[in-house]
Amino acid sequence: MKKILYSILGLLLIFSCNNPGQNKSDAKESEIIGKKTLKLSSDIMTPEVLWSFGRISGVELSPDKSKVLYGVSYYSIPENKGNKELFIVNADGSDVKQITKTADSEYDATWKPDGSKIAYMSASSGSMQLWEMDTDGKNPVQITDVEGGITGYKYAPDMSKILYLKEVKLDSTVNDKYPDLDKANAKIVEDIMYRHWDSWIESYSHIFVANYNGKSILDATDIMANEKYDSPLKPFGGIEQINWSPDSKNIVYTSKKMRGKEYAFSTNSDIYIYNIESKQNTNISEGMMGYDIAAVYSPNGKKLAWESMEHDGYEADKNRLIVYDFETKEKKDYTKDFDQNVSGLVWSPDGSKIYFTSGYHARVQIYELNIETNAIKAITKGDYDYLSIALAGDKIIGSKQSMQVPTEIYSINIETGAEKQISFENKEILDQLALGKVEERWIKTTDNKQMLVWVIYPPHFDPNKKYPTLLYCEGGPQSTVSQFYSYRWNFQMMAANGYIIVAPNRRGLPSFGQEWNAQISGDYGGQNMLDYFSAIDELSKEPFVDKDRLGAVGASYGGFSVYWIAGHHNKRFKVFIAHDGIFNFESMYLETEEMWFVNWDYGGAFWDKNNKVAQRSYANSPHKFIDKWDTPIMVVHGGLDYRILDSQGMSAFNAAIMRGIPAKLLYFPEENHWVLKPQNGILWQREFFSWLDKYLKK
Repeated sequence: MKKILYSILGLLLIFSCNNPGQNKSDAKESEIIGKKTLKLSSDIMTPEVLWSFGRISGVELSPDKSKVLYGVSYYSIPENKGNKELFIVNADGSDVKQITKTADSEYDATWKPDGSKIAYMSASSGSMQLWEMDTDGKNPVQITDVEGGITGYKYAPDMSKILYLKEVKLDSTVNDKYPDLDKANAKIVEDIMYRHWDSWIESYSHIFVANYNGKSILDATDIMANEKYDSPLKPFGGIEQINWSPDSKNIVYTSKKMRGKEYAFSTNSDIYIYNIESKQNTNISEGMMGYDIAAVYSPNGKKLAWESMEHDGYEADKNRLIVYDFETKEKKDYTKDFDQNVSGLVWSPDGSKIYFTSGYHARVQIYELNIETNAIKAITKGDYDYLSIALAGDKIIGSKQSMQVPTEIYSINIETGAEKQISFENKEILDQLALGKVEERWIKTTDNKQMLVWVIYPPHFDPNKKYPTLLYCEGGPQSTVSQFYSYRWNFQMMAANGYIIVAPNRRGLPSFGQEWNAQISGDYGGQNMLDYFSAIDELSKEPFVDKDRLGAVGASYGGFSVYWIAGHHNKRFKVFIAHDGIFNFESMYLETEEMWFVNWDYGGAFWDKNNKVAQRSYANSPHKFIDKWDTPIMVVHGGLDYRILDSQGMSAFNAAIMRGIPAKLLYFPEENHWVLKPQNGILWQREFFSWLDKYLKK
């Protein structure tokens, strides 16, 4: 396999201009990060090529169903940042046009309800504000001038009002409390849940409703005034958790109205309806104890559908489809006999059907629910993941990706499932690359169950050769090894470096039924670890797998898996890489912010000696097996990771060094649970393969 060169030599980078609309800034064209024309010197992927892909997101169908609006993010490695531009394509795939070309990203672009304008958010005025422009990208006009900026928005169907999201400060700081100490830099904490994922909790996301005159907003009202709660839910909730009723008289939103310790131990969010006239909030999911999110009205406004989990504290519970009837006041679970999760609910125009995406056997497909018959059927079938859907008459406009191809947009026939690709953002690059084959295998586990394992082969694979092989350990822990396309844990990149990848859907992963998914809770270090060994042991029997050159890699729960395997692998592996992994369960229980997660998955606190499930969990903490470590390990961690603190990674690295084991620590002070900046991402890839090559390609 050709040695991968970690440089941009051999790449010809030429900025292209595709009929841009009027710029809304005075930035020079050389400052604009846009699409690049690439002439590759090799058909093997490099990190630089990976970061040259345009990343499609925000797919929005026009009100008349004739056009598709979408955004593409481009990245500059030298400038270490990205930029998002907007495109429009006809729903049949014809006439693609780039409608913006600016140095300021256009975020969360949507069509106005009447289709006359395109709305978007931009920080070109100094803070993030709402803008409108013509559908060809010309004549941009700033609509809001909200102090501190906004974080999301949605037009009322009748366009008389606009709701927007804004961060609201309600808690006093040290400097507020002691105004004479204006240079003091400290935080005073009196309860837990004081920070979340990668930031301290210093403000709350609130929904504001303002009158709209077609040019600007007036008389904004905070519908959550003085409430120290968020909508949407942080850190990952978005505007999909907030919707208008068809008559523009109500707003339905998701919130978890708890604080401190109660918030940290609970996942009980609820669905609230705010009435514009009475200004009253009503909780319509009261008594439903798990996550309730992302409610959407039926077209006639008589029903409301949302995604719901049953159990409080269980963040990976089955995601059900609940429909509420405003006339009968009844709630119905339409997925009671459907052993899969649902997401992204979309009503048909007549309200007789609901379309959604759902994972089955490590692929995410589009499904249809018939409200009258309760029947659910799959519309699509194939090796890919659908990410979003919108209805366009007898077609569905959806975005999908696979392990081989990043996100593109497709038109899907509802009756036949036939697909037509309508965006080709990365075709030029993909046509120049040799991609590794992705193969599905079913392997018997130690308890005689069948487990789906993906095997990814190097480009130009030769079955007569022996290849070093990597066991990929998934995070989550309940996150499917589906057909995702990652810009860090990219299987094609690993394969391009001459490795075979073995990626098991071990116990504790969704899309194989709730029994398979739930088994992992309270059994860390148990059956799912045996599943990993089953997968790598079976693939090691293949003549093209060099069983003397095996490595194991993973992040988050996958990082924990690597740490645990390091103490139990009986010399199967020659090298390990663990990113943001859990090393010490006892300290993790006290350090993490989402207490519902460790409480449910560990079974409880480590000081509860009578709790057998919890004690079994803590007995399997990787740090208890450090005396068995005998294999080189690289540890990666981010300084802003408050989910799994960096002390976990540092402890593992320190322990390895103290034990005399070759080790390396790759530390990113400004990254969180992921690596998001371009140059950090490329550094990650270089160090990742440098470490593996050192021990597997001697």
